[in-house]
Amino acid sequence: MKMAFLFYCFIILCCVDHRATLEDDQGVPLIAKYFNTKGRYEEVNPHLRRDALAVNRSVLQPPSPQCREIHLTAIVRHGTRYPTARNVKEMQQLHSVVLNNSTGESSRLREILSQWTMWYTEDMDGRLVQKGVEDLKHLAVRLSKLFPSLVSEEKLRGGLIRFMSSSKHRCVNSTLSFKEGLTEMWAIRDVEFGHEVNDALMRFFDQCTRFVQEVDGNRSAVIEVQKFKQGPEIVRVREKIAERLGVPSSFITHDLAEAAFLLCSYEFAVKAVNSPWCQLFDEEDAKVMEYASDLREFWKRGYGHAINSRSSCILFHDLFRDIFNNLSEAVTVQIGHADTLLPLLTLLGFFKDTAPLTSTNFASQTQRSFRTSHMMPYAANFLLVLYDCGEGGIRLQPLLNEKPLTFPGLTDQQASIPLYEDVRQHYRDLLNGCDAETERRQNSC
Repeated sequence: MKMAFLFYCFIILCCVDHRATLEDDQGVPLIAKYFNTKGRYEEVNPHLRRDALAVNRSVLQPPSPQCREIHLTAIVRHGTRYPTARNVKEMQQLHSVVLNNSTGESSRLREILSQWTMWYTEDMDGRLVQKGVEDLKHLAVRLSKLFPSLVSEEKLRGGLIRFMSSSKHRCVNSTLSFKEGLTEMWAIRDVEFGHEVNDALMRFFDQCTRFVQEVDGNRSAVIEVQKFKQGPEIVRVREKIAERLGVPSSFITHDLAEAAFLLCSYEFAVKAVNSPWCQLFDEEDAKVMEYASDLREFWKRGYGHAINSRSSCILFHDLFRDIFNNLSEAVTVQIGHADTLLPLLTLLGFFKDTAPLTSTNFASQTQRSFRTSHMMPYAANFLLVLYDCGEGGIRLQPLLNEKPLTFPGLTDQQASIPLYEDVRQHYRDLLNGCDAETERRQNSC
């Protein structure tokens, strides 16, 4: 009897230890940092787990105390959302495979079967969740703390803060949430503030015919992704998932492996739950799944094809026109998608690695810059802050997710906040040629 009791205690301790190794002391899955574009903003800025409104103004570091902020443009991704209808179908298919074909007795399988029910429905289809509402409300408050002279009640009431959104419901609702964050903070109840819906700028990728035909609707444009799906790294992950679920390995396709990873990431992003689905992946598996997603983004939105970034020319020109030629508006807030931000960041040269991402160089890309888990969580934001530094000139600072960036190719000692004219000179070829009319004339779009 004593031996049986000790064995029982050993089993319990093993299970507890197994769970402990899968999450940190705040209940965050250890693989959450590999969730790509389905990651929480808090994984990029962990201090926000403790205080969602915390800011660090020291990151702005203007060149001198005489510098004052005169304009802010914020291009923001929508907040946390439900999975799309297509993703939900794949999740339902995976759940059905597990229910109908599992023969194993693993603790992972028991947890999925006993503790989890399929609650996602196709009509959710990418809609903003409550966490997404909070993402944007909190971001609005933090920006008002970072830039109090620009994001102010006076500027808002004076019509000096302009709002723009994609037509997609998750973006419109994110825009409403951002505005609500400001009006609640300042207890504004006597007036409503409008916004412009502009898909030409926020969904430029749909407007660029060449991109749609040659990349978005062309499977050969992402051939590296297809090759990686059949490669040894993904095959091994699929085999491990099948083994852990107790189903034949042939049943776990790449799409179903991806569905399991999405279930893990959505459960955490939407409900802050470390789901049993997360137990199907160890850290090495998560790195492989992250790379598969990055590979797709690289070839569909990033450096894989020139047209990916050139499709954002219209937004690029609007950005520079807005920064300097329209200072009557202190702040512009434009809310779109990951697909809005990634091509623009690529056009500007950020996060470019020496070697392209391919199906065969996973092992050598562990330190890559192009990592969407770091770049593009929900509520990702690209900020451009214009400073008037008096005799020090007009200067421009880029930030991503409230952290300073350095413009690629600018190497002077103040490269993090260079002269605005130096930035224009650096991008002169784009400013002179990368506009909608020129791109159409050259059949680029």
